[in-house]
Amino acid sequence: MIKSIYTLTTVFLMLVGLQSMGQKQSQELIKLNKQVYLFEKLVHEIKKQTSYNFTYSNNNKLKNGKVSIKKNTYSLQALIEEIANQLNLKYRIANRQISFKMMPEKKVTLSGYIRDFSTGEDLIGATCFLNNKGSGTTANAYGFYSLDLTPGKHQITYSFIGYKPQIVEVDITSDKMFNIKLNTKDQQLSEVIVKGDDPVKNIKRPEMSTVKIQANTVKKLPALMGEVDVLKTIQMLPGVKSAAEGSTGFSVRGGNPDQNLLILDEAPVYNASHLLGFFSIFNNDALSDIKLYKGDIPASFGGRLSSLLDIRMKNGNTKKVTGYGGIGTVSSRLTLEGPIGKKENTSFIVSGRRSYADLFLRLSSDEDIKDNIVYFYDLNTKVNHRFNDKNRLFISSYLGKDQFKSDDSGLSFGNQTFTARWNHLFSNKLFSNTTLLYSKYNYELSNKDGAEAFIWDSELTNWSLKLDYTYYLNPSNTIKFGGSTSYLRFEPGYARGIEEQSFLNEYRVPNSNALEHALYITNEQKLGSRLTLKYGLRFSMFNNIGDGTVYSFDENYNTTGVTKYKKGKIFNTYSNFEPRLGLNYTIRSNSSIKASYARTSQYMQLTQKSSGGMPLDVWFPASPNVKPQLSDQFAIGYFHNLKDNKVELSVETYYKKMKNTIDFKDFAKLLLNKELEGELRFGSSESYGVEFMSKFNFSAFQGWLGYTWSRSKRKVNGINNGKTYRSPYDKPHDIKAALSYSLSPRTTLSANFSYTTGSPITLPTGRAAYQGSFIKIYSDRNSYRMEDYHRLDLAVTIKGKEKPNRKWQGEWNISLYNAYGRKNPWYITFEQDDNNPNVMYAEKTYLFTYVPSITYNFKF
Repeated sequence: MIKSIYTLTTVFLMLVGLQSMGQKQSQELIKLNKQVYLFEKLVHEIKKQTSYNFTYSNNNKLKNGKVSIKKNTYSLQALIEEIANQLNLKYRIANRQISFKMMPEKKVTLSGYIRDFSTGEDLIGATCFLNNKGSGTTANAYGFYSLDLTPGKHQITYSFIGYKPQIVEVDITSDKMFNIKLNTKDQQLSEVIVKGDDPVKNIKRPEMSTVKIQANTVKKLPALMGEVDVLKTIQMLPGVKSAAEGSTGFSVRGGNPDQNLLILDEAPVYNASHLLGFFSIFNNDALSDIKLYKGDIPASFGGRLSSLLDIRMKNGNTKKVTGYGGIGTVSSRLTLEGPIGKKENTSFIVSGRRSYADLFLRLSSDEDIKDNIVYFYDLNTKVNHRFNDKNRLFISSYLGKDQFKSDDSGLSFGNQTFTARWNHLFSNKLFSNTTLLYSKYNYELSNKDGAEAFIWDSELTNWSLKLDYTYYLNPSNTIKFGGSTSYLRFEPGYARGIEEQSFLNEYRVPNSNALEHALYITNEQKLGSRLTLKYGLRFSMFNNIGDGTVYSFDENYNTTGVTKYKKGKIFNTYSNFEPRLGLNYTIRSNSSIKASYARTSQYMQLTQKSSGGMPLDVWFPASPNVKPQLSDQFAIGYFHNLKDNKVELSVETYYKKMKNTIDFKDFAKLLLNKELEGELRFGSSESYGVEFMSKFNFSAFQGWLGYTWSRSKRKVNGINNGKTYRSPYDKPHDIKAALSYSLSPRTTLSANFSYTTGSPITLPTGRAAYQGSFIKIYSDRNSYRMEDYHRLDLAVTIKGKEKPNRKWQGEWNISLYNAYGRKNPWYITFEQDDNNPNVMYAEKTYLFTYVPSITYNFKF
């Protein structure tokens, strides 16, 4: 016991002695004669005066770190602590040895919203650039940004196309919210057609096969009958082809029009056409942001194989009430927006458009025409309320309809969408968006003619819930994750007689119900100053649920049975993993190489017999008989900027392989067919091509030139004797130009030119006599082509004179569609000569030659 006490006492006295010795040594004085030392030189000075040895990492940043000296004399302990605090180091002193270890850099977060100064609109994709770091970030779809910074002073440049850049110096020591508002430039850039927000954004971002279009500039382009149209502008891009003359439907990289996901404020739109496809439902005055993904689709979206067209509505002016609109050849429109209340926290926008052909029909002296009704209308509404900087609510809706009605028949069709979104900021690093969606497309066809009087309607409804999160982990990693669930109801057709004398019975194509779910996660990671990766995974699942009816077919597609399922029963499930990958390697400040891979799946498709599409086309889901379509797309591209980023050059090549491709058998019956799945044939398809694009962003001259070489082929069992054939959108050569030139501040000239190889077509190559009549014998599917398509459109925009204190502003837009009167074929038919039954002739139908129009746009 006494021995143990003696041992402990000895150890204690030794420790006290060592501590006293360390305290005495650390109290040695160091004399300094400079105000600032580099770390390495300061260490040498300390070693010289104390004979202490030092160990530290061989890091240039540490060696060249600057230490500010506040007095001439320090104790060793105090000086070591001063060095550690200023350079964020750990230290240890033992046996005349001092070791330094670098600590992880302390970070603070600067976040906030970037908005328009005069309207309060969120500036989607605005950039924040750290001038002293050479790096930065972009605002998300709600104008929110987040930057990780080291504590201290930083100079940040906030910018957005068409706005004056603002340089702000911030002194930040802890997490901070900082909202900023940008002013528009004196020279409005509303004439720019397609442009990025950052001059080198197209070089730096790990994003390819995408184009962003400014909604307030689309009106400068020539337009059919003066109707400015977002979808017609989309068709002028490389890799995008019009489905048919005058149609708003489009094919992206060889895909079908139903393989494009169109969303308006995140709500899917199932038929985007007015007037049988000649105009789209998107009223340009109500839109703020348009972005097309031809590939490299974000993991947060899915359900279509070819593309995503993300269209955002304006939020509404939070500063003052304003109005604008236009009077055109076909329709007129009016938009009002402004604040609700005096605190600038709530705003609204209401935008309406209506055609008025029926108003002129009433002036006709022909009684058969006078009472006809022909019109379409759109109504966009939106309200948003900012509770505080961490909570914001958006509610938006769209209502549109086409109506054709005569004494004995009628056709109406339209869309309804509703979106409610709640933005919540959990922290300066975690942003969330919760969305409730509703979308419906329906049509009604009727005939009141005696014994054949009937009414026939169809409807598709979608209810969805989405959760999306963005986590700004650090300057090198931005993580996005979330999920969605949707309920879909398909009512493909219900027909019945409507008059007492009608002999038609009730006929209903069985309804279908489905659930579609998805989970996703993706990360954008910077690896050094040159390489950025974007990688993620989407998991999708599709359920067929009752009540439902499933027909069974044999190998020859003859019906062998029918099975009915009770309401709520899940009777079929498909699931798919959909990886996404993108990379960007910056070669120089003005050039980069990009590559991407995306797997996508599609669980619903359209019964579209004609390439242009019709309102009576119906959507139908995957089922036990119909597997989901799958696509794997690979792309690589080179991007290069010239003339101080005023010219953007790009070339992209892609290859897309699709499985479970759906096509229809020859002479398929698609409408009001209970056994529609028996008309389908399945196989595979592929498309590949090269896209060249040059964009011009000069002050007076803007626009783009594009050329695409591409092929699109299919191989489907039961079609074309199992041989490979061209898809309807196989048009190898495609040249596009959309250019604008400002003659003066008041006058702008613009032109579009389009040339495309003729569409594939199946033609009769002979005929055979059968029971006194002739039967046509057709070629292989799509083995012939129509004439090549080309068209030139011209326009001039003349602004009114600006006068001080004058609120009303106006401009005239005069367009000439198809300026040289090209008679492009719409379709070709073969008719038997009435005078000579042994002779058949081809008859070409075309839609337009010269189509002049004039539109007056105004703002107040």
